Amino acid sequence: MRWLTQVISVTLLGLKTIPQRLAASTVAVIGIAGVVVVLVSVLSIGEGFKAAMVSAGSPMRAMVMRSGADSEMTSGIGGPEADIIKQAPGIQHEGNVPIASAELYVIIDRDKRSTGTAANVPVRGVEPTALQVRDEVKIVEGRMLTFGTNEVVVGRATSRQFLGLDVGSEIKAGQLVLNVVGVFDAKGSVAETEIWADTKILQGAYRRGNSYQSVLVRLDSPASFDTLKNWLTTNPQLNVQVRSESEYYEAQSQSLRRLITVVGYSVAALMAIGAIFGAMLTMYTAVSTRTREIATLRALGFNTMPVLFSVFVESMTLGLIGGLIGGGAAYIGFNGFQTSTLNWQTFSQVAFAFKVTAGLLTSGLIWALSMGFIGALLPAIRAARLPISSALREL
Repeated sequence: MRWLTQVISVTLLGLKTIPQRLAASTVAVIGIAGVVVVLVSVLSIGEGFKAAMVSAGSPMRAMVMRSGADSEMTSGIGGPEADIIKQAPGIQHEGNVPIASAELYVIIDRDKRSTGTAANVPVRGVEPTALQVRDEVKIVEGRMLTFGTNEVVVGRATSRQFLGLDVGSEIKAGQLVLNVVGVFDAKGSVAETEIWADTKILQGAYRRGNSYQSVLVRLDSPASFDTLKNWLTTNPQLNVQVRSESEYYEAQSQSLRRLITVVGYSVAALMAIGAIFGAMLTMYTAVSTRTREIATLRALGFNTMPVLFSVFVESMTLGLIGGLIGGGAAYIGFNGFQTSTLNWQTFSQVAFAFKVTAGLLTSGLIWALSMGFIGALLPAIRAARLPISSALREL
């Protein structure tokens, strides 16, 4: 109990004297806050991209592509094969019609609203069952396209991010002139980055003949996935792979997320070195200005450990303050910020919003406390080794 009382007394004394070193303490707090802002904001790009990709997947849907293809861009399925796929068991039906959409995936250039630079925007050819397969998609402006015509609907994020995609606009795609008649919402998923057209119209314009790149099917239930997969992959008439939609989009997000994670932690680590030196100098200043206090306490019988503990607590308190400021700034400044980036798997743009999650804020605080702890190591050792006799001469 005596040891605990000493720890509390010395620690409270150190915290109360922080205002006397306000300038140095502020520098340390700002440095730590800057590291946290950079770390959290950069990693929020990966979280936002993941959220846009993964939210597009549903356990009620499965994607069928050519065996060996790693994305729709490298897949190819003939018309007869698509018809066989739609006959597979496990697919939900409305009457006698399977709820499945054989689809094409092509790229067109559009200029970004923010920069005016050209970017690849995906155009997806869909069948009339598309809205039944993706039941979360809702038309929020205008109307659904009329199949058999050159009409298209665009995702809400695409309409916001790129020029010339408002209702009533015309889009040139290959030899086609497409008319925008509606805008759809897909709950922030990657589908909102797409333009939807009649797949038959795109086949003719891009000379694809009777071919597709994928078939998206709606399952009777999530448990039907294995039945569907086994039937399709063992059918000698087909050469396809079957993946749950969630699994497909999760895989699509991994490459960019890995890059962002490496970049984010690398930049934060470099900045953290400076912040640690700032915290270290602050604590050296604290030890120096408290030399007489520490010596007096030691002379009165206080042990070394309470002194060590007080230095660590003061430094980590500054780290905590910096972490809270940095995390708050990152959340206010970046959470929900709309942007778009290239999906390396399909070489097309994906619109998404930065996502500052509780996990990222927690990581930021851990980094801030760690910087405070490391910054206090050498000053704490100096304080513990401070000769009582020489320090008392300053009284």
